[in-house]
Amino acid sequence: MTVPYRRMAARRPDEAHRAATPLELLFDLSFVVAVASAAAMLHHSLTENHIGHGLVGYLAVFFAIWWAWLNFTWFASSYDTDDVVYRVTTLVQITGVLVLAAGVPGAFEDGDFTVVTIGYVVMRLAMVGQWLRARHGDPERRATATRYAIGITVVQLGWVGRLFLPDGLLPAAFVVLAVCEMLVPAIAERAAGTTFHVGHIVERYGLFTLIVLGESILAASNAIRAGLDAGTDVPALVSLAFAGLVIVFGLWWLYFDHPAEDLLTSLRKSLTWGYGHYLVFASAAAVGAGLEVSVDHDTHVTHLSSHAAAMTTTVPVAVYLLVVWFLQVFETSRGTAKWAFPVGAALVLAASFGPAPIHVTAVLVAVLVTVVVTSERGQRRGA
Repeated sequence: MTVPYRRMAARRPDEAHRAATPLELLFDLSFVVAVASAAAMLHHSLTENHIGHGLVGYLAVFFAIWWAWLNFTWFASSYDTDDVVYRVTTLVQITGVLVLAAGVPGAFEDGDFTVVTIGYVVMRLAMVGQWLRARHGDPERRATATRYAIGITVVQLGWVGRLFLPDGLLPAAFVVLAVCEMLVPAIAERAAGTTFHVGHIVERYGLFTLIVLGESILAASNAIRAGLDAGTDVPALVSLAFAGLVIVFGLWWLYFDHPAEDLLTSLRKSLTWGYGHYLVFASAAAVGAGLEVSVDHDTHVTHLSSHAAAMTTTVPVAVYLLVVWFLQVFETSRGTAKWAFPVGAALVLAASFGPAPIHVTAVLVAVLVTVVVTSERGQRRGA
């Protein structure tokens, strides 16, 4: 039975059998709505050839989604008490996620970030409440919790103030505030590191990777169904669907084939790995939007050139490969596998300018998976 309140003491970083809780899974599922909304608006912007506007809006909205998720995830790994107060506070954060998701269309179409900001601030101020509990319950890390609570509060005042700035200052203000957000953990953790559970964190990041890859599959599936309903070239759409599945399956394989438990050995490495996943998550979700654009191109819905339409898929695939390589492969692999990722990313980008770019990308990703698996098998035999 859930207790109303318990002291928020730090959990042990070596706790056995630590796994994602049902509340954490519900929290993740609430982000499905926000990620899907952001990817859908990116798709519409790209299809309408508003590429610059779409990318800027997508990266800004996705930052809010990713950062709120990241902060809750690392906090929960250290301080999840699973009492009534903790659960209710987390449900408030989930409400903020849904408000943010409701504001995504306005942010893309009109540049109005008011609703997105309200949802974001709700999530972040609830996080302040959690840190104040940790400050009271964990005297050893009271300075750390205080820095988090003050830092988050100050930056939220900045986000609210940004709503009143003239349009010309909004991009610069966003960059400054985003940097300030990311500096808060770097500064706070220097007082006394929180006791996050490495295995738990890696599992949580893996689960969110599954969510964004699943969004790509769903987005591509919906686009292909729309094309089939319109009576367009069925064999071509089926072929494109198969190529899209191969790409997503390959991206899944390449991420989960390189566990990261042994990489988070210091604050610097933990921050690099944790922050670097912004590009992993954003690029994985963008793959689905790109596959939708490819369907639009084949069904003559978009006026993008064939090269531009291809790059809406090949660029996020290449970014995904490069970032996964840098975060999880570069330090741990040897021989062919160590350099196969950047070579594969370069070839994927080159495929944008050839025939059947999505199909060629699928082949390249499948070949990369084969090369990595074969290389690692050889390393194990030689060990």
